[in-house]
Amino acid sequence: MDEEASSLKGQFLIAMPNMTDPNFSKTVVCICEHTPQGAVGIVINRPHPFVTDKDIFDELQIETSPNKAPFPVHSGGPVLPNEIFVLHGKPFGWKGCLMVTPSLAMSNTMDILLEIARGRGPKSYILSLGCAGWGPGQLDDEIRENVWLTSAVWEAIVFGIDNEDRWSAALKKMGIDPLLLSAAAGHA
Repeated sequence: MDEEASSLKGQFLIAMPNMTDPNFSKTVVCICEHTPQGAVGIVINRPHPFVTDKDIFDELQIETSPNKAPFPVHSGGPVLPNEIFVLHGKPFGWKGCLMVTPSLAMSNTMDILLEIARGRGPKSYILSLGCAGWGPGQLDDEIRENVWLTSAVWEAIVFGIDNEDRWSAALKKMGIDPLLLSAAAGHA
């Protein structure tokens, strides 16, 4: 892979209707890193079935601000399922902050979690347990096999639309009606 020419960092992966893996069916993944060694992303539309923000802060013994509103925790993917990842907007001064786009980053250090718990973290964020990961060439192969559509990341979809509507919203933003999307691909 020519890293500069074909990196999907800062792109959405939008699952095609033929996606059979239950971890990714009808998901939207924000690709946070993509190099010849592989790719890492965060599923942005899959709420965790039973873990809450309170559970995470209690487990880490982080005291929360009494004014902090509860927020959902996402299942970011099947890799490192007990690791916490924060996909967020400004500010970007957190330790280990990985810039995804000029206005979107991923962090997974204690400093950002402490500030979120205190109500002083980023205004826009998704807290996820786990991430999605691909080995060398694996993601490129899946795209060639018509498993994913790719598009630019739209922050309005990441932070401004309900979880259950993000998959169809990402398709519609590309000009695709989800009801008319075929799982079959044509190759000349």
